[in-house]
This record gives sequence, C-alpha cells and structure tokens, in this order.
Amino acid sequence: MTEQTPRRARRFVFLVLENATLLSFACAVEPLRIANRVAGRVLYKWMIAAEERGGVSFSNGLRVVPDMGLEELERDDVLLVCGGVKVQSAASRAILNWLRREARRGITVGGICTGSWALAKAGLLDGRSCTIHWENREAFAEAFPEVRLSDRIFVIDANRCSSAGGSASADMMLHMIAGDHGPELAAQVADQMIYTTVRTDRDQQRLSIPTRIGVRHPRLASVIRLMEQKIEEPESPGDLAAAVGMSTRQLERLFRRYLNRSPKRYYMELRLQRARQLLLQTDMSVINVALACGFTSPSHFSKCYRAYFRTTPYRERGTAGEAPQDAIG
Repeated sequence: MTEQTPRRARRFVFLVLENATLLSFACAVEPLRIANRVAGRVLYKWMIAAEERGGVSFSNGLRVVPDMGLEELERDDVLLVCGGVKVQSAASRAILNWLRREARRGITVGGICTGSWALAKAGLLDGRSCTIHWENREAFAEAFPEVRLSDRIFVIDANRCSSAGGSASADMMLHMIAGDHGPELAAQVADQMIYTTVRTDRDQQRLSIPTRIGVRHPRLASVIRLMEQKIEEPESPGDLAAAVGMSTRQLERLFRRYLNRSPKRYYMELRLQRARQLLLQTDMSVINVALACGFTSPSHFSKCYRAYFRTTPYRERGTAGEAPQDAIG
C-alpha cells in the first residue's frame, strides 16, 4: 500500500449494551479520533449500535442515541461489544443471534470490559483465548470452561479480540493502530493522550500483591498468592507457612504485624469475597458456590457469609438484580 493509493478507512462498530462502562468505551473510541487528527486524514470511522434504536444508557446514567440497530455490517468492519454491569441481562437473545450471524460472515468481533461475556455466551470464543475484567474472571471461568481465559490486559486471537476494560481498551486500540499504520503513529496518539506508558498484550491486569496490600514483604506476598490460587481447596496455615519456608508461628506474626488479622481470617475473607462475586455474577446454585470457595458445609458457608456481609447467600442472590453484578472497569 503506497501513499498514492491510501487504504480505505477502517470502520469500528461499537455495540453498546445497556449499562456498559463509559470509561472502557471512551478509551476505545478516542484513540481512533486522535489518529485521524494526527494523520490529517480519515483513517478510522466508527458507529454506535444498540438493540434499542431509541437510546442506550451507560452505567453512569449517560444516555446516547445509537447510529444503527442490529443491522448487517460490512465485511471489513470490526465489531466491538461494550459491556459493563448486569451484562447477563443486557446480552439478550436478539443480540446473541446478531453476534453469531455477523461472526459467521467472517467479521472481526471483540469484547470490551465484560463484552467478552456476551461473545462467550454466543459461543464465539469456544477454543479461543480472551480476557475480561479481573473482577469477573472466576465467574467467567465457571460459566465458560471451554474458553482459554487470560489475565492479560488485552488479547488478540485471530479475528477475535478482547480487552479487560478501563484504560486497557486504549492499549488494545493503540496496538491496532500500530498494526495498521505503524508504531510511530501509535506513539503520537499515545502522546496526545498523555499516555506515558503504553502496555502490550503481555501485561497483566492487576497491580502486584505488594502494591495492592500496601506491604512489600516477599514472603507475605507469596502466601497471599497461594491463598488466591487455592480458593476451592484451601490449605492449612501450616502448609502455607511450609511452602514459603517459615513456621506457623512466624506466619501468624507476619499477618498480625502487617494486616492486623490472622492468616485464617484473611483466607476466609478472600473466600467469602470470591463467593459474593460468584453469587452476583453467575447462575450457580448457592451450594455450588460454597463448594467452589472451599466450604464443604452449606450451613457453615451461610453462617460465615452472614457474619461477614450481614446478609445470607440466598438474600444476596435474591437482590442480584439490584446490585452491581459486574466489573466497574
């Protein structure tokens, strides 16, 4: 392709689901606008699609009128599903059928934030790699075991792509711009965005454990990492201590000093937080949620849940329609 024969402008169609996250959408569309401005010509075009032509609301209450409904797209379009809270109810049967139809036509299809959930529900990620906001990882893995789930900020697998939401959408779009028009243009776009560190598809979503807990102690971080990996089959404090080369008493002192709680209590809180995510984000039964979080007795699970969240798992599930059940990113 030469400058005498410039390539046709690439069009992105953003399917905005009800209660989608505005931050993720904005971080995806703004790099395209800035690329056009920096290049001095139209490299990209974009449209908003929605099931309801009358309008669709983002999770912060902002409402937009879409440019199109669930109509047939052009073969070289890129279709990105913008998700957010309550993605399960937002991904209607009509939307899932539309996604399947467009994918069959060979269109590149992707998900932003929780948009990957809709793609997986439509069967478009079977045997593929994808990512989703870290808060939705466990629920997604339970619901779609046939999908290769990554913890990276974005994933591109042939004609499927996904970003974890938030600013990760910008990283994915900058990657695409670099592939279309070279890394120099992508760098100029990032500079215009005051984006000083452009991440790649090798970067992970979450902050390191020391940064998250505000403590830089290598053994403490190692134990917490083991806890997060062993939710379904919790290990004893003695086994955790042995795994990092210390005694159980030393482990107890470490947790008391830096986190003001015992290892057993910290582990229990991790398991209960995971349980709440599964209750609000999946259709798993309360018993299966309990088992997935290391509780062999439903009554013990209910007792611990009530003590920590001041409500029962069954009441939590009953109010899931009113509670934020997906990622905020």
